[in-house]
Amino acid sequence: MSALAVDSRAAAALPYGRAAVRQPPNGVPGGQRNGRWGETAMKPAPFEYECPETVDSALAALERHGEDCRILAGGQSLIAMMNMRLLRPSVLVDIGRISSLDRITLESGALVIGALARHDDLARSETVRAACPLMAEAYPHVSHRPVRNRGTLVGNLVHADPASEMPAVALVCEAELTLLSAGGERRVPAAEFFRGPFETAIRTGELATEVRIPAAPAGQGWGFREFSPRRGDFALVAVAVALTVADGRIAQVRLASAGVGPCARRLAEAEAVLDGAEPGAAAFAEAAAAAARTAEPQEDYHADGAYRRDLLDSMVRRALADAHDRATGGR
Repeated sequence: MSALAVDSRAAAALPYGRAAVRQPPNGVPGGQRNGRWGETAMKPAPFEYECPETVDSALAALERHGEDCRILAGGQSLIAMMNMRLLRPSVLVDIGRISSLDRITLESGALVIGALARHDDLARSETVRAACPLMAEAYPHVSHRPVRNRGTLVGNLVHADPASEMPAVALVCEAELTLLSAGGERRVPAAEFFRGPFETAIRTGELATEVRIPAAPAGQGWGFREFSPRRGDFALVAVAVALTVADGRIAQVRLASAGVGPCARRLAEAEAVLDGAEPGAAAFAEAAAAAARTAEPQEDYHADGAYRRDLLDSMVRRALADAHDRATGGR
């Protein structure tokens, strides 16, 4: 099981001390792809750097270096945490040159997103909008343009920030992550992948190569609502919903939240209220109350638990109303 080992000494280490910068061979910048980042004044702690060009060589590097190794894809979270000394990996394995991991395709009724597919490409993709409209709906809330230009969806899921939007989307869409290691391949459903804050089901030596999302069926409605301090900030509360309606009743519904508790989670209690219910304001309010009642929100300088529960109630009701309108064509 993988979790980011956050260093409790981080505050004392910022932003001083000796860290690491790569020393180019013979004084030629960019002259090597693998090697030691030498001692000089810089933010992150010293680390080794490798830049494989194939999946097999990346897996070999992971097996060689063990658990004190981190994968670098977009790096929008990893590098910041290293700069703050919250993470001190001894080795970075940069997968940025493995072109086979940069893909957005439809295969056998599933949207397949490779480990190097960038947020901004996904946000603009017509393939994503057609196969997973919920993801397209959520993307305007994800960070800011410079971060989306480099950050990756798979990296975001592996990072598993409790306030990140895409883990909630992955749960609602019943996504599945493909994990490769030198010992073989396994596929882990999103429902089993997120374990806690920055903690996932990835094992030492595994590389998340893609995420597979079943294409949304015809007639499915979707909704995504979020409240954050500023546009693009992490969510205080976010809610994702997908539902279908048949014969005037809710035939299938999935809800998930982010920003409320240690990780994104399905709102099973709210789903139980809605299963087979007649859609409408009364049912949506009852489901929202169930979600708020059973939530275990964290408290921090952004919001206390009572405020997050109130936000969760509001976001669930609004996201359900959006999904119902889309499922029924506004009827």
